[in-house]
Amino acid sequence: MSALDSRIDDLYQQPLDDFVSARTALAKTLTGDDAKRVKALAKPTVVPWAVNQVYWRARPTFDAVMKTGERLRKAQIAALEGKGTDVRAAGEAHRRAVADAVKAAERLAASDGSKPSPDALMRTFEALSLSSGHREAPGRLTRPLQPAAFEALAGVKLKAPPAPPPPPKLSKREEAARRKEQDAQKKRDLAVKKAEAALERARKRVAAAEAQLRETQDR
Repeated sequence: MSALDSRIDDLYQQPLDDFVSARTALAKTLTGDDAKRVKALAKPTVVPWAVNQVYWRARPTFDAVMKTGERLRKAQIAALEGKGTDVRAAGEAHRRAVADAVKAAERLAASDGSKPSPDALMRTFEALSLSSGHREAPGRLTRPLQPAAFEALAGVKLKAPPAPPPPPKLSKREEAARRKEQDAQKKRDLAVKKAEAALERARKRVAAAEAQLRETQDR
């Protein structure tokens, strides 16, 4: 790690209200591209700042989230690929780790006079631990994250469902009986259609006769 990266890490460990002044002070000690790089660093909002503090000041808690998230991701992928795995146990371990991390973030934020949303903290920890990668380095988050439902499963090759078994082969007698039944069913269907058509014609004749009768009575 370069000396500048180490100083940038220190910047993200500062109290949230001191970030801008600390960034300005650091940039003044630099020149050229290094100064431009520091000036371009975004100030975190309260949720990512609190998550960063867990990384810097409660690393075992942060690491537990990341490790259980990786195990859950692998378990989900294995299940989708048709391999035996205990997704439920991996999920429970991950939920406990996330809950512990949220509590740690709330505690560290409270010591700084901040109160981040527990739900937003939970979502950010989940997104960090279940995704295959993020653009921002650990400990330098600047915005809350949202878990992406399919991002963690990128590149997974799903196991193809088994092909349906072929239909049983019929004997010549069974095949002939099936064709006979099919023919009989077609004849029954045709007879029903003819009967329905005849009924409809009869209804029309009755309607016409009734209309003619009414016309005669009106004269």
